[in-house]
Amino acid sequence: MSEPVHDRVRIGLVSASDRASQGVYKDEGIPALEQWLAAALLNPLDFERRLVADDRAAIEGALKELVDAKRCDLVITTGGTGPAPRDVTPEATLAVADREMPGFGEQMRRISLEFVPTAILSRQVAVIRGKALILNLPGQPKSIRETLEGLKSPEGKPLVAGIFAAVPYCIDLIGGPYIETREDVVKAFRPKSAIRAPRSGT
Repeated sequence: MSEPVHDRVRIGLVSASDRASQGVYKDEGIPALEQWLAAALLNPLDFERRLVADDRAAIEGALKELVDAKRCDLVITTGGTGPAPRDVTPEATLAVADREMPGFGEQMRRISLEFVPTAILSRQVAVIRGKALILNLPGQPKSIRETLEGLKSPEGKPLVAGIFAAVPYCIDLIGGPYIETREDVVKAFRPKSAIRAPRSGT
């Protein structure tokens, strides 16, 4: 029996950090994102990685390049979403947007509020540029996983939905590839009419 065929997905990963971009310390955001995505998705993945300073022009440039030149279907940033003067990732993301998707930011803060009251200080946003979805995520690996995957009880029952459950259908709607997930990590939600039958290789 032939193996199922999954669409190839190109994902841009951007870490905004003055110190990491200068080599002062090792970036943890991009490796955490890459590890989670590789474990969660059934699709073959191509990653484009960018480590930039907390500089609005640099972040905007990286986002534009990843969407317009590299044709990424999904771009995820980490870092630079707080209230400090150098935290400019949301401004850079909104500057390159065709449309904003506010529900993602609302849910990210809801997840983080389960752990710390300072989650309300986060300014993470999500936008659409062309046929790509751009998401701002936190910088810590634990928070990245919780934000994408959601919160589960010790028995594995979902308590708070992670944002990635909505990502595949969003990318369907904007004309991107059909993203399929490993349900033991995160279950993608689609209306029944949007679920595609498995394709087999020849």
